[in-house]
Amino acid sequence: MTVPQVLAALNGVSRRTFYRWRELGIAPECIKLPNGELRIERRDLRAWLEQHREAA
Repeated sequence: MTVPQVLAALNGVSRRTFYRWRELGIAPECIKLPNGELRIERRDLRAWLEQHREAA
């Protein structure tokens, strides 16, 4: 998934918030492509959501 797709799946979390999560090491695992773009696998996003649901 692209970053905009992930942001939409997270109900409109801002791009700045997502990148801040990356800086803090708490964002879902990302794959950085050679062109610098990020991708997040759906299974990684689901696992991340489940992990945070349990913590809540």
